[in-house]
Amino acid sequence: MELRCMAEKSAGTVAEVFIAFLKLGLTSFGGPIAHLGYFRTEFVERRKWLSESSYADIVALCQFLPGPASSQVGFTLGVLRGNGLLGGLAAWFAFTTPSAIILFAFALGASVLTGPLAEGILHGLKLVAVAVVAQAIWGMASSLTPDRERAAIALAVVAIVVFVGGSFGQIGAIALGALAGLWLCRRDGRPAPSGHLGFSVSHRHGVIALVIFMVLFLVTPLVAAKTGSQGLALFDAFYRSGALVFGGGHVVLPLLQAEVVTPGWVSNADFLAGYGMAQAVPGPLFTFAAYLGAVAEPAPNGLAGASVALIALSLPGLLLVYGMLPFWDALRLRPTAQAAMRGTNAAVVGILGAALYNPVWTSAVLTPRDFAVALAGFLLLTVWKLPPWIVVVILASVGAALRLI
Repeated sequence: MELRCMAEKSAGTVAEVFIAFLKLGLTSFGGPIAHLGYFRTEFVERRKWLSESSYADIVALCQFLPGPASSQVGFTLGVLRGNGLLGGLAAWFAFTTPSAIILFAFALGASVLTGPLAEGILHGLKLVAVAVVAQAIWGMASSLTPDRERAAIALAVVAIVVFVGGSFGQIGAIALGALAGLWLCRRDGRPAPSGHLGFSVSHRHGVIALVIFMVLFLVTPLVAAKTGSQGLALFDAFYRSGALVFGGGHVVLPLLQAEVVTPGWVSNADFLAGYGMAQAVPGPLFTFAAYLGAVAEPAPNGLAGASVALIALSLPGLLLVYGMLPFWDALRLRPTAQAAMRGTNAAVVGILGAALYNPVWTSAVLTPRDFAVALAGFLLLTVWKLPPWIVVVILASVGAALRLI
């Protein structure tokens, strides 16, 4: 069913959207794939806001674009049900705020955590990061690099990131992945997309959103460099990372590491501890930005830094999905666009694989006991299928116990 018709039939209120997504923001553990399942259960099956095929079209669009897929899907559902941009913003704010508040509070408390017990807990959170990133690579490799061509792209990207390093190497790797996809990934063996995605967003509003996205992406770094403003530099670092996150929330890890750890704004130890803690909270993984913005040095940090970082990381994905709504039907049927995305998705597997070694592994796995704990966490996630928050509790407790022995 065409989403334009569905929007007319299913129009609700902004308050209704906010309450529905606040509930999910408080209870949606498990990462972006789990979030998409929660959304389907809540809005397709229980509330019947839209049809199964319409929901599948929205998910396909958000997975095609860079940005946090679950947050983009939620934003789009808010636009649909709330009958416009205000509904989308209400959905994003309600889904994002609970975990952002928790991570901001953790940032404030992390600086006062001292002593063997606290150090053990923080080290356990670093080992959680090892297990979670390894699990992400395991799952993404099976779906995004299923053939020799895409596996070769991923391996080449690992080499690029290792030898070039920094954000430049990662941006170049994504671009080369897209070019390699145009050459190597024309055939995927899956049927071409079908169905129709219409939406009550005008072409004019879509173009405005895309222009804003490009202006912020291209102009902000120039203004930040010219003025020397740390606030603009912080915004630009997180905005650029959010604009380049293909393939899921975990891919933001190496991008943010290059942007905030390399210049010395956040220590590598604090970075990994926050990333581990982010696995224990509900809602989108992108709220990790609230923690990073709060602990960053120099100012702005605290509440101002958390707000700037969180908004900047999420904004490009929201602008892109809003801007692409009127054009998605035509673009998704183009073989060149599909091939480029296959190559890009393979590239992000390589980027995440390089990040698993440095900084995640090299900073967390310091002894054979650390390796055993990280491996146990990986098996708990992949074989026993435990929720990530339970694994966080277990490994943090083990880390504390080992430090006290």
